[in-house]
Amino acid sequence: MEGVISTVNAPAAIGPYSQGRAAGCGLVFVSGQLPVDPETGEMAADVSEQTRRSLENVRSILKAAGTDMEHVVKTTVFLQHMEDFAAMNEVYKGFFDGAFPARSAVEVAKLPKGALVEIEAVAEA
Repeated sequence: MEGVISTVNAPAAIGPYSQGRAAGCGLVFVSGQLPVDPETGEMAADVSEQTRRSLENVRSILKAAGTDMEHVVKTTVFLQHMEDFAAMNEVYKGFFDGAFPARSAVEVAKLPKGALVEIEAVAEA
């Protein structure tokens, strides 16, 4: 599988990028997912709920690519406030079944739409 991945079950891209791309090398790259509910366009105010929504969006894109969270090998978590790390971590661990992917978590000055968290992923196809 190779090419652009798109699903209505995750928010549409807000710029010149794809929700995800499948590479010929057997990997799927999921763009950073904001915690936007694809049905309402809204974001929760709480970092825990924002983390949950971002990961649900990642999961929806992976499903559209024919893979799932069990095949995620790397994530990057962008946090507006590193003080939210523990709350994000608590939700994050529930999306993976034991074999956690490699991960980076970084604090950033600002995220699009005022989000508190954004998460990107790389998975095996």
